[in-house]
Amino acid sequence: MAASVEQREGTIQVQGQALFFREALPGSGQARFSVLLLHGIRFSSETWQNLGTLHRLAQAGYRAVAIDLPGLGHSKEAAAPAPIGELAPGSFLAAVVDALELGPPVVPVAPICTDKINAANYASVKTPALIVYGDQDPMGQTSFEHLKQLPNHRVLIMKGAGHPCYLDKPEEWHTGLLDFLQGLQ
Repeated sequence: MAASVEQREGTIQVQGQALFFREALPGSGQARFSVLLLHGIRFSSETWQNLGTLHRLAQAGYRAVAIDLPGLGHSKEAAAPAPIGELAPGSFLAAVVDALELGPPVVPVAPICTDKINAANYASVKTPALIVYGDQDPMGQTSFEHLKQLPNHRVLIMKGAGHPCYLDKPEEWHTGLLDFLQGLQ
């Protein structure tokens, strides 16, 4: 029998702006830890809902949260903390984590601007990282060359998948993500 899941939607105030979020929790109410899912410019939190990622994570015992980033999805009215293609200040994501009361989160995301972070900053990251990309993604290998500087990382390359590799291979994405998260216990 599949574990029950409780889902809800709402808004949080982050740096004076309303941001929309979706959340899925284990039916038991007891989550192992929180997983914050971010999206790319062509997507929204709805991507993670429709793909089943929120539900799958909650079934596995995690609190899964996805926000609509400023200017996108149901957060269209919110101003972005940085221009597209530029790094957002770390204070923005810290404010999101605080507003959602996530505690220390795990953030699986396809980052941009990986070339704008220097080797010393990569080396200072203590958070375990899962680097996921499709072998058909023209940016994948380039980003990986930067991200592999993270001291504690695992890599999942999805064969035959493009940039939003999780859309091309959802089962492989969910399996890889859950394996990674279970290894953090």
